[in-house]
Amino acid sequence: MRCWQWKSFQALSLDELYDVLALRQEVFVVEQRSIYQDVDGFDRSAEHLLLHTESQGPRLLAGYLRVLPPGVKYPQESSLGRVVTSPRARAQGLGRELVARGLARLDSLYPQAAVHIGAQHYLQRFYEDFGFQTQGDVYDEDGIPHIDMVRPAGGTR
Repeated sequence: MRCWQWKSFQALSLDELYDVLALRQEVFVVEQRSIYQDVDGFDRSAEHLLLHTESQGPRLLAGYLRVLPPGVKYPQESSLGRVVTSPRARAQGLGRELVARGLARLDSLYPQAAVHIGAQHYLQRFYEDFGFQTQGDVYDEDGIPHIDMVRPAGGTR
């Protein structure tokens, strides 16, 4: 069973916040071996999408992302980021569903704003499937090649 929930930072319970930070650390810091400041000051301004699953065992935070309004991370564009799936829930298309739900939320809340992301370079084609276009050159962010990508307002391709 899958349970999708949108929550503001203030609506996250302490247990949910702990699970979110633990999952982000497990994947972005430990698995990807990237030492960086995950708690970057943007979480308080974000809406958070949590995907919990339950089957045979305890409830699992299987996926997560956050969305930011225009003017928070980028001057004119909204943003989504910290897209992550648990290693225990991969190969189910959850990453694609997370991004689709995140973009739908941004289109609903900020229909006139483009969406700007700093994507890990190896995911460039994945994000192009959602209408993102590359902006600039590949750059190093915390030891991982990244590329800026923008999706026009309304998701037009």
